[in-house]
Amino acid sequence: MLNNIMIGQYFPGDSFLHRMDARVKILLLLILLIEVFVFTNAAIYMALSAITFGLIFLSKVPVRMVLRSLKPLWWIILFTFVLHLFSHPGREIAHLWQFVITQEGVEQGLLISIRLMLLIVLSTLLTFTTSPLKLTDALESLLSPFKRWGLPAHELAMMMTIALRFIPTLISETDKIMKAQQSRGADFVTGSILSRLKNMVPIFVPLFLSAFRRADDLALAMEARCYRGGEGRTRMKEMKLARLDYISIGGFTLLSLGLGVSYFL
Repeated sequence: MLNNIMIGQYFPGDSFLHRMDARVKILLLLILLIEVFVFTNAAIYMALSAITFGLIFLSKVPVRMVLRSLKPLWWIILFTFVLHLFSHPGREIAHLWQFVITQEGVEQGLLISIRLMLLIVLSTLLTFTTSPLKLTDALESLLSPFKRWGLPAHELAMMMTIALRFIPTLISETDKIMKAQQSRGADFVTGSILSRLKNMVPIFVPLFLSAFRRADDLALAMEARCYRGGEGRTRMKEMKLARLDYISIGGFTLLSLGLGVSYFL
């Protein structure tokens, strides 16, 4: 299961999405996620699903890798579907014990499940096609207008990127610790919930120690390179919008307007 967690991983490539400006990708992703939450029409969700599959095709990221990002959260999606299936009032289509399955419950459960899957896949595509360094620069650039109100844009962007960067590292470290403990006879599968929680203690203790050690090493490395925050820092490569980015913004704007008009009409 740990190997299926794809959050924070970067898939190198030279696709359409890889070459887009990271700031444009973040803004368009936010707008797309807002549309996923706002629109509740089945036809619109089919269009958004088609857009998502199109983005996966343009990214040239293997579909299997994208689908693996859903695997750790499948039980949340399933629980959400079942919850709406049995709790939404409407026309009864089946009766299971004391629970009533309605047509509106099936439709609502499917819509909410598709919404969750779209959120996960679209967010994962951002990290798949954007390197941590570009993601940091883009977040800092987008948050820089808020500096006048005292927001530490550079530090905040650095913290978010470091957190994303260390997720795969900590997952790999957890997997190694679990395998080491299992070779010593530890059992994380069978037994009661309380016993399994107790068996997790030998994993959490060395994992936290390793995380603190990595954080200390990172702080020392940053101090050795005279890092003192974002004040006065320059970039080797300045971020500039290219023709590809303007085409993406224009195409996405027309697409969003089309979805909005078809939804409200």
